[in-house]
Amino acid sequence: MEANGLGPQGFPELKNDTFLRAAWGEETDYTPVWCMRQAGRYLPEFRETRAAQDFFSTCRSPEACCELTLQPLRRFPLDAAIIFSDILVVPQALGMEVTMVPGKGPSFPEPLREEQDLERLRDPAVVASELGYVFQAITLTRQRLAGRVPLIGFAGAPWTLMTYMVEGGGSSTMAQAKRWLYQRPQASHQLLRILTDALVPYLVGQVAAGAQALQLFESHAGHLGPQLFNKFALPYIRDVAKRVKARLREAGLAPVPMIIFAKDGHFALEQLSQAGYEVVGLDWTVAPKKARRRLGSW
Repeated sequence: MEANGLGPQGFPELKNDTFLRAAWGEETDYTPVWCMRQAGRYLPEFRETRAAQDFFSTCRSPEACCELTLQPLRRFPLDAAIIFSDILVVPQALGMEVTMVPGKGPSFPEPLREEQDLERLRDPAVVASELGYVFQAITLTRQRLAGRVPLIGFAGAPWTLMTYMVEGGGSSTMAQAKRWLYQRPQASHQLLRILTDALVPYLVGQVAAGAQALQLFESHAGHLGPQLFNKFALPYIRDVAKRVKARLREAGLAPVPMIIFAKDGHFALEQLSQAGYEVVGLDWTVAPKKARRRLGSW
């Protein structure tokens, strides 16, 4: 700690590091708690703030994202904050139009339908520069947290982002996206590589901006069986972790714990535990004690 109470990046010194110590596998006095939908519609102040502008305008406002991130911490003794944003800002930064339709969810007016549609996407190298508003929100929130708890940054994993870009929104079957995997495997890998190339600098940028942990959401893992998951999801999950950690070292940034959360990915817990992440998130269908017995310590 520096004499002025600021940490090495100029942020207020962290007062509660329980979540980070747990994420690094260290013993803690108690089990730290944070909520996946921490900033959400269950809070009346969230609904009031969100009513002022449309969803993605809110995401592009550092001040609004900061306020929404901090709201649950004013009510509950949580051990971490997670920045308010959305995984679909990455497809937007790649040049795709995404809107949030009330009562329906995200919608892509022009989804990827053919292999040549990949040519519409921007160079993934420019994505981080398009997402400066996320970095600004993270920095502002770190400052206003005043060291109370750590701040988590996040992104969607390549397969999950691909499903939205191909389906044009949410889907109960992911039939269009899975058709790509079977009928256009090379184009699928090309798209997944583009997304990986976009995610790596985006996540590194979040750490540079002040994120103290990172979570990768593979929200649609359950739509893939073990074979498809091992071929089209797991390699890119591994690549993200490996490359983010390497880029952090190259940039002279301190390492941060990384969390992989693959919803309904119970069939891949062993592979995920060896994918380069410090934490494997479990969904409600997995008993933590059984997962611990399966995975042991790694």
